[in-house]
Parts: sequence; C-alpha cells; structure tokens
Amino acid sequence: MRARLTFQELEKFIDVAYTLNFRASAARCCISQPALSRAIASIEAKLGARLFDRNTHGVSLTTAGKQLLPIARRIVFELNDSLSELSEFVAGHRGHILLASIPSAAAAILPKLMQTFLESHPGVSMGLQAVSAAEVSASVADGTADIGICAIAPDEAYPLDGFDFTPIIDDELLLICSEDDPLARNDSASWKAFTTRPYIMNGPASSLRPLVKHAFEHTGITVRARYESMNLPVTARMVAAGLGIAVLSSLSRSVVNPDGLAFVPLRDPPVSRRIGVLTRKGRSLSAPANQFLSHLIENGADAGQLAADLCAVPQRRQRRQTRSSSH
Repeated sequence: MRARLTFQELEKFIDVAYTLNFRASAARCCISQPALSRAIASIEAKLGARLFDRNTHGVSLTTAGKQLLPIARRIVFELNDSLSELSEFVAGHRGHILLASIPSAAAAILPKLMQTFLESHPGVSMGLQAVSAAEVSASVADGTADIGICAIAPDEAYPLDGFDFTPIIDDELLLICSEDDPLARNDSASWKAFTTRPYIMNGPASSLRPLVKHAFEHTGITVRARYESMNLPVTARMVAAGLGIAVLSSLSRSVVNPDGLAFVPLRDPPVSRRIGVLTRKGRSLSAPANQFLSHLIENGADAGQLAADLCAVPQRRQRRQTRSSSH
C-alpha cells in the first residue's frame, strides 16, 4: 500500500534529520518534544520502516531514513518553489498575457504600453496578435486572448453581447491621396472629394468601412468603389501609385509607408471611430492581465495621442513644403 505523507510530516522529518536532536528540532518546529516524537512515529508507521536509531550515543538515520531524506528534500523544495511561483503569479509578478488587437492600435498604442508595463513586471511575458475586429472579439470570446483592442462608432455601444468595452481614444478618419494630388495642399477635405476621384474601398473586415458608408449617406453622395483592398499597406501603395484615394484613420498611419502619400483630415462631417478595450463579461482575468488592463485604460489615450502626433509631424512639414513650392 502506498504511504501518504503530508507536507508538514516531511518538513518535521527533514528537520530531525538535519539536527539529529529531537529536543532542538521540537523547538525549531515550535512544538513539544513528545508531539514531534509522535509525528516521526506516525511517519515510520505509514512507511513501515524505522527512520532513526536512538541510543545512548544519540540519534542517527537508518538506511531507510537516508533513502527518504533526498526524496523528502526534493519534494519540499519543489512544492515551496511552486508555491512561490504561484504567489508571484497571484501578485501579478509572473504570468503570460495574450493581446488581440486591430492592426492600427497594435502598432500605434500597444508597443509603448507593453514596454513600460514589462519594465515594472520583468517576470511577465506578453504576446500580441494583430487581427481583424471580428477576430479580436472571437479571440476574447473563446479565451484565446485575455484582452482585445478594437473600434466602434463613437455614438454606439459595443454591438455584441457578453463583452465589456471600455473606450480609450477617438481615432479621426483621414483622406489619403498621392502627394502630387492637389488635395494634398489642403488643411482638410470634404467627403464629396470621393465623387471626383477613383475610390479605393477598404475590405469588408475593416472597422472603417461602415463608418465611411455612413459618412457618404450623411453627406448625401453616392460613391462607387473602383477598387477594393483587403490590406491597408497595399491600399496605401495603390494610392501612392495614383490609382485613387482612400480613407484611413489617424492611428492607421503607423502601419503604412508614408512615402508619396498625403493625409488630409475629413470634414463636413468630421468622423472618428472609438478605440477601446474589450474583455469577456463575467470572466476573471489573471492578476498580470488585470494589472495590464488597468495600465492600458489609464495610459492608452496618451499613448495613442503621442503616436498620432508623431505621425502628423512629417505630414505637416510636407504640406508646408508643398505650399512653398507652389508659390
């Protein structure tokens, strides 16, 4: 029959094996000497073997005791080590966090926030998936991702049940055109510009597409797409090649090559999307994930604004140069 020893019994055995003195070990274990003797006797009874020899010369380990000692030490060490890791995890100092984000937020907002968080949490590792908005919600729903970052229209609630959505920043929509296009010299552009040039439409998975459709309807214009692109960097290169104009968001500039492009704020009306944090309603996050969630909500707006400002600086410089060369 397999013996079942408790963790506390193993600790008492190890201590007596270390001191070879029942009185000293009883004091170290904060129990009486008779209680310690009974504990050792219980271990010996469970194992069916004597662990210590007691004689006038003192206490010594038997052959069985010598066999048990390294095993007991390993078990106690591994359990203590595992409990220490668990404590670190519960405290948020260890663990793994997986994020799923739309590409623009993944590039513009998350890297800096991940870097500052990991500086203060060196025992935590993180993974980041840049996927479509639908894939973000699916990953959060099935638990593949702890936290999602996606976008909705600013005047809407998150459309799917079972999620909590916390807004962090509004992301302005821009017209993107070739730097040689006369629109590039303007401080803003009307949605009606899309009736004067070929329109390159974002793919159906893009969170921008319904916003653009709504803006066209609000403006009272009908726009037929000449092209459709499923990939934002490809869209940008199509625009730079002079194939047409398109819409992207301010944060999306961080995922495209700006060479040969101009980004012009859209007005009449101005349109933005709301970037926010998505979690599964009723699901508890791990301590590290919960701490990063708080960090993201508290600092996401500043990180996003900084990224948008950094993307806008070359554009403002380019617009000034374009105006100067036209005079």
